[in-house]
Amino acid sequence: MTTVTLGRTGITVNKNGFGALPIQRITKEEAAKLLKKAYEGGMDMFDTARYYSDSEEKLGYALSGVRNHITITTKTGAKTADVFWKELETSLTLLKTDHVDVYQFHNPPFCPKPDDGTGLYEAALKAKEQGKIRFIGITNHRLSVAHEALESGLYDTLQFPFSYLCSEQDIELVEECKRRNVGFIAMKALSGGLINNSAAAYAFLAQYDNVLPIWGIQRENELDEFLSYITEPPALTDELRSVIEADRNQLVGSFCRGCGYCMPCPAGIQINDCARMSLLLRRAPVSAQLSPEMQAKMQQIKKCLHCNQCKSKCPYNLDTPALLARNLKDYEEVLAGKVMTPTNF
Repeated sequence: MTTVTLGRTGITVNKNGFGALPIQRITKEEAAKLLKKAYEGGMDMFDTARYYSDSEEKLGYALSGVRNHITITTKTGAKTADVFWKELETSLTLLKTDHVDVYQFHNPPFCPKPDDGTGLYEAALKAKEQGKIRFIGITNHRLSVAHEALESGLYDTLQFPFSYLCSEQDIELVEECKRRNVGFIAMKALSGGLINNSAAAYAFLAQYDNVLPIWGIQRENELDEFLSYITEPPALTDELRSVIEADRNQLVGSFCRGCGYCMPCPAGIQINDCARMSLLLRRAPVSAQLSPEMQAKMQQIKKCLHCNQCKSKCPYNLDTPALLARNLKDYEEVLAGKVMTPTNF
């Protein structure tokens, strides 16, 4: 069994973390079944967030009986100290625990620090002194904020998108975490569903001994794949290297990761689905993308106000309105029965 130590925290867990965002989309009992099977199969790190609707509640319901045998990380989106305390107490109650192993600031547009006027970092320190959190972490999608967090020396862990579609700058960030002994938690290791070969995803990340991927899991067959990698981890064979190279040639560049930080849209556009529709049509079951519901979502793009709010909020600096327009054009060509090839997109 391959393990990862989260930097100076000393927390050592299996190299397959359970990302609990998707379990908000299934029932409480279905989620409990998945979570218990994950634990029994060897997963011992579970990542959730206050803003993942009922994810924390489901995790507490399923795993409170084995709390001392697992690592729980959750997140707060608080912008003030008062909200920080309210969210922390809510998380502890729902998770049925008296402490969180790593409490993370959830994708803030800045790096919380002492004396920055928000009181957030001071609140985290006090919560740590009280034993309600063991370590302080931060999650982000912005390289500038991630580097600032590392340089500050204030954070024990960093959670950041990392997959085989990463850039050289992303790899440098992983290496900097290792040099500074900061734990690195890899979110979006499947790039929001665009990577459809989990063995290739795992084998790529296995090259980095300080990286802990958290896999977003909603279905039992998905869980079974990752549990199988605990006993039989995929090796980075020539075949998987070819898969990675082909995907990088097709996907690397200005594509929507589906993070949703551009939302909500004042025109009601489901941007995190619509802005990557062209890619989804090639990499997911086409029937699901052509449903009446999805067609209605795509037509909503025509109501774009061109306010550029989505563009200003995108952590990847994408020209989101232009991306939406291009995806709608491609989508309508598919609906019209035109042949879809990779060159269309």
